[in-house]
Amino acid sequence: MPDIELVAVTYLRSLLPGVFVGTEWPATIDERLPVVAVSLGGGGSRQRSITADRVLDIDVLAATKSQARQLVADVSAHLLAAAGTAQPGARIYGVDETSVVWLPFEAAPETDPIPRYVLVMSMVIRPA
Repeated sequence: MPDIELVAVTYLRSLLPGVFVGTEWPATIDERLPVVAVSLGGGGSRQRSITADRVLDIDVLAATKSQARQLVADVSAHLLAAAGTAQPGARIYGVDETSVVWLPFEAAPETDPIPRYVLVMSMVIRPA
């Protein structure tokens, strides 16, 4: 099955100029905002060797809560729009937004929390 992290990151990078999009948080996160970090959250086979359900956990961080809220809405909308498309290495069939949770990140006790949402999306995919 396709590497859905790579597929999602490649797709989102093309649509979110000026945003750090990757599979891990940058080392100096406060200097790299806004950030979108995509991680495989789970999944399984839908039709063995044909399609798979994949869950993506997506951390969205920005300088302000309103910027983070807008960015999480943009990420969700872009991924929902990917349903029915072929991306390098994968065909994306169904996409659903499972949840969005407000979860500020505090880098250190002496710092203000960084505005953060965690978006969970599910996708049905197959090899391209």
